[in-house]
Amino acid sequence: MQNREAAVLFRAKLLLCWGNKSLPAWFTLVCVSEERSLSGSFEELAIPLFDRLYNFAHWLTQDREQAEDLVQETYAKALKGFSSFQPGTNFRAWIYRILRNSFLTSRTGLQATATVPLDLEGDQDAGPKAKDTPESILLQQADRELVQEALSRLPVVYREALLLCEYEEMSYQEIAATLAIPIGTVMSRLSRARRALRDAVQELKGS
Repeated sequence: MQNREAAVLFRAKLLLCWGNKSLPAWFTLVCVSEERSLSGSFEELAIPLFDRLYNFAHWLTQDREQAEDLVQETYAKALKGFSSFQPGTNFRAWIYRILRNSFLTSRTGLQATATVPLDLEGDQDAGPKAKDTPESILLQQADRELVQEALSRLPVVYREALLLCEYEEMSYQEIAATLAIPIGTVMSRLSRARRALRDAVQELKGS
């Protein structure tokens, strides 16, 4: 092919860590790019994020097949729209935002967000994350599977904020860009999410 509609084949080994199980899976994605130069730079930026995107998708969907479909859709959309990405800006936040938006418009995402409390952003009482808080100490002492079960029970808006902050180690600025919300809202949401996770862990411990 010439410069237009160059086919790009991505074949990456995914390793999904869910609980104590490691489930290897091969995922093949074929996308079409309008320019070879775009497809080349896209691959360099996107492939290193493959495993993390898949794990994030699995946490959101809580279903392996839906996570695979979501990642495939994300990469297809990202490659198609890569010409709109501004070089030098945060590619990770950009592609995570595509994945999140794709999830929110899916059937699972619509169902998951249909019961979100209306007062999620009601207060802005959160400050910078402390190194050791009652919540962090509790979570460090809790069993890993217990924490993961508690996390899976949280509303999506809490779950995604915690995942981006604690698992992906994104800055508040990156999370704000990914979720398309102000930094103050990120801080408030994380504060509420940590309290909700703490309560869920304590509830599971007592059951």
